[in-house]
This record gives sequence, structure tokens and C-alpha cells, in this order.
Amino acid sequence: MTSWQRLEIGSGERRLCLAMNRWGARRALTRLFRLISRLGDGMFWYALILMLALFAGHRGVLAALQMTAVGLVAALLYRTLKRWTKRPRPFRAHAEITPYIAPLDEFSFPSGHTLHAVSFSLIALAWFPWLAPLLVPFTVLVAISRIVLGMHYPSDVLAATLIGGALAGASFLLLPAGLY
Repeated sequence: MTSWQRLEIGSGERRLCLAMNRWGARRALTRLFRLISRLGDGMFWYALILMLALFAGHRGVLAALQMTAVGLVAALLYRTLKRWTKRPRPFRAHAEITPYIAPLDEFSFPSGHTLHAVSFSLIALAWFPWLAPLLVPFTVLVAISRIVLGMHYPSDVLAATLIGGALAGASFLLLPAGLY
């Protein structure tokens, strides 16, 4: 038994993961979460970055540059963490968890989708708070989708949320949104 499996059993995380994964048995929810997850692969964020850069003036360009820089750092960080921790995806470690989409990479910890969603949303909202009705629900759905679809454990999503928040926060030390 790996240390990851001991953590899951001791915390009840496997049970929570399985319970959320069972939501995917409902066809309409599977379609919704697949769509949200695919948009969270990058398409939604690339479109948002482009729209801000093209249509939101100087502040939009700065926000887009900040999101792009943080996105690159986030990609490097989460890929490094995945290779270092080598946590198997839930559906690989537990036969009762169904993968409802194909994984983009081998390992589970942390959730790259969630990390990017949180960091991008926090940056965009710092520059343009009026985007909250769009970005907050989308970010929450991205995070939930990763568990429901069998790709991540709740702790993968929680860790990614914390890392994404830290990256966005650190980026504001370099480029404070309120000063421009």
C-alpha cells in the first residue's frame, strides 16, 4: 500500500471521490462536466485572455500579460509536482472509480485544470471584478468536474486551489492590478 493510499483510507477521501464520481453516471451531468473540463483545458482561458487584450484597453493588455505569465509558471510548477509526487489518478488506483474522459497526463496531484482556473480567475477578477458572475461559477465547476470525471481526488483540487491562489497573489507583488 502506497502512502497516497494510506492517506486516502485514513481521511475518507476515496469515499468522497467515489461518491462524487457516481454523479457522472447521470448522462446530463457527464456531458456538462465533460464540456466544462474541456473548456478548462485552455480554450476558455485563451479566449478570455485574448478578449481582455483586444477589448479592455491598457488594463486588459496588462491583465492578459499577467495571466499568461502566471499560466506559464503554473504549467511548469504543476508538471514538476506531478512528476515528483507520482500520485496515481483515482480511476487507476480504485477500480470502482470510472474515468469519464481520457486524462491529459499520467498523474493526479495537483489538478492543473483547477490550478489554472483559480489563478486566472483571481487575476482577471482583480482587474475586472464585474467578471465574477462568469468566472466564479466556471472555476467552481472546473474544480468539481475533475473529481466527478474520475481524474482527481478532492485533495488534488484543494491543493491546486491553494497553489493557484498563491501564484496569483505572488503575481500581484510584481504587478498590482489596482495601480493601473
